[in-house]
Amino acid sequence: MASSTVRPSTKDSSPEGDVARRLLDSAAVLAYDPATEVDWETPLDRDCHGASPEWSTLYGTAYWREMTEEQRKELTRQEAASVASTGIWFEMILQQMVLRDVYAKDPTSAEVQWALTEIAEECRHSIMFARGAQKLGAPAYRPHRFATELGRVFKSVAFGEAAYAAILVAEEVLDVMQRDWMRDERVVPFVRTINNIHVVEESRHMKFARDQTRKQLAGAGRARRQINALIIAIASYVIVTSMVNRKVYVNAGLDEERAVAEAKANEHHKSMMRSSCSGLMEFLSSCGLLTRPALVFYKRAHLI
Repeated sequence: MASSTVRPSTKDSSPEGDVARRLLDSAAVLAYDPATEVDWETPLDRDCHGASPEWSTLYGTAYWREMTEEQRKELTRQEAASVASTGIWFEMILQQMVLRDVYAKDPTSAEVQWALTEIAEECRHSIMFARGAQKLGAPAYRPHRFATELGRVFKSVAFGEAAYAAILVAEEVLDVMQRDWMRDERVVPFVRTINNIHVVEESRHMKFARDQTRKQLAGAGRARRQINALIIAIASYVIVTSMVNRKVYVNAGLDEERAVAEAKANEHHKSMMRSSCSGLMEFLSSCGLLTRPALVFYKRAHLI
C-alpha cells in the first residue's frame, strides 16, 4: 500500500514551477516504503524467474534452447540482479548531479523541493535494489572499471541538458522492461513488487527529467547542442552496455565465453531494446539531440 507523506509548502507560483508542484502533489499521495511494502521474509521461490524470460540476453539463442528450465530461471534471476546493481550505480550518479544542480537555488521553490524528494526516493530505490539482488542470491555486480571511472567524471562535470537527458535515458530503458516484469506471473512476486514501486515513482522522475531537458535547451546554440548530444549518447552507451555483467553467465552455471558471444549476436534482444526506446528516441529527436555522431553510439547500443 502506498504511504502518505507530508506535502511540502512552496512559494513557487511561476510557470517554471508547475511541473515540480504537480510532482510534489503526486509524491504526497502516492509514495512507497520498500522496507514494508516488499515481502523480504518469504524464502526465494526458485520455481520463478527473476525477470521475464523474453528479456534475457540469451532468449531465442541456440544456447537458450539447450538450457534446462532451471538454468533459464537462474539466469534471469542473475540478470535481474545485475540490472538492479547497475541501477544502484546510476542512481548514485543521478543523486549527485541533481543535488549539485540545486545546490545554490532557492530551497523554498517547488523545483528544489521536488529535487530533494526525488533524491530521497532514489535512496530508497537503491536500498531496495540491493536487498532484492541479495535475495535473488546474486553477488554485488559492478560495472567495468572503465565505466565506473567514466561515471565518476560524468557525475562531477555533467550539467544542464547533458545531466538530465542522461538521467532520462537510464530511467526510460529500465521503465519499459520493468513494466513487463511487474505484470509477468512467471516472475518471483517480490521482484514484481520492486518493479511496481520503481515504475510508479520513476514516472515522476522521468517527467522532471524531460521538463528540465527542454528548459535547459531553451536558447541553446547549435554548437552546444552538438556537444551535449554526443555526451548524452556516450553516457547512454556506457549505461546500457553495463546493465548485464558477463559474470551472470558463470553464476548461472553457463560457459561464459559462449554465452557472451551468443548474447552479443542476439537479434531478439537487440530488437527488444530498440522497441523499448522508441519513445525516448522521439523525445531526443524533438530536442535536436539525435545528431549524426550521437546516432553512432545509439546504434552501437541497439537503442535505435
